[in-house]
Amino acid sequence: MQAQIATKAANAKPAAPGASAGVRPLDLVHLSRQTLGDRALELELLGLFDKQAGQIIARLDSDLCSSDRKWRHDLSHTLKGSARAIGAGRIAAAAQAYEDALGANFTDGDLKAYVLDLKDAVEEAQGEIRRLLADA
Repeated sequence: MQAQIATKAANAKPAAPGASAGVRPLDLVHLSRQTLGDRALELELLGLFDKQAGQIIARLDSDLCSSDRKWRHDLSHTLKGSARAIGAGRIAAAAQAYEDALGANFTDGDLKAYVLDLKDAVEEAQGEIRRLLADA
């Protein structure tokens, strides 16, 4: 399984950092479909995602020069899956680009641009999530 992931990542061509900028931070229609319209569940999931995304970004941002890229890939993959589940398309796209860049063995300097793009996507979504939670 790991060999398949490594091969897939090595063959992937990463999108440029910032390529996800035109994607909406949250698709609330998608989230509503995922929760079968349960508003309380939507708010709970958004709150959990807000916390998880912040923790993941803090971890990725704190250790950019680690030689072990597997944990960075795993964290990014976790964030991508969570983002897709709640309709955070920009985060999912930025996380995918970061995963692809990791697999392409980009330099740490190049990877920093991908982390910053992912961080921007998370901050934008967190702002929208916090507005939604405040209005609830």
